[in-house]
Amino acid sequence: MNLTYLLLALGMLLIPILLLFVKKTSLNQTIKFAIPAVVMTGLLFSFFATLFVIFGAWVFNPTYLSGISIWLIPVEETLFYMTSCLAGIAIYQGLNVFFPENSLDKFSLSMSNLMLGICIAMLFFAHMKWYSTVTFGFLFILILYIEYVNKLRFSYRFYRAYLLSLVVFYIAYGVISLLPVISYKDTLDLRIGYIPFESHFYFMGMLLLSVYLFEWFKSRAKG
Repeated sequence: MNLTYLLLALGMLLIPILLLFVKKTSLNQTIKFAIPAVVMTGLLFSFFATLFVIFGAWVFNPTYLSGISIWLIPVEETLFYMTSCLAGIAIYQGLNVFFPENSLDKFSLSMSNLMLGICIAMLFFAHMKWYSTVTFGFLFILILYIEYVNKLRFSYRFYRAYLLSLVVFYIAYGVISLLPVISYKDTLDLRIGYIPFESHFYFMGMLLLSVYLFEWFKSRAKG
């Protein structure tokens, strides 16, 4: 049994744990909304990961795994999704508290439209690749829904949190890709360092869904 990936997944909890002790963030009061958000997101993306394994787009390296699996993927993968999303929500919450200014929100729609354009372009050029198709297809649908159907407005605050979360992303996904814990067999063959280009948008979709669910649960609680 190797605990490398498990320890990496658990290490993501350091961010929300530290912010729990910063009273101003009120994370201790909103964690009840974050938990169901990250669980739902983790399960959905675990389904995506299972598809990637079935179709040969991803191969997990047993050298770095505990040997415990859920469906066809290691339990660490599902746990990693949940803990990284929780870390992202903690960063999102912390930024909202310490930097409440929202004047740049007027540019968020332009940013979202740019992301929609990138998704369309990537789907056109990489529609035969499972990882690319699922990643950009899901992100396109999610951004389209959030910007043009959903009534909750948080896009600017999300993009801000995503940019800061990239620090954590490069550490975690850098380790995953460098070891490698996961070998990516069906990508655009475009990498930033050791990390596939698609992974940046896979992480964005994962974090965006968890933040949306977090905000949705909070809005439901307020009635």
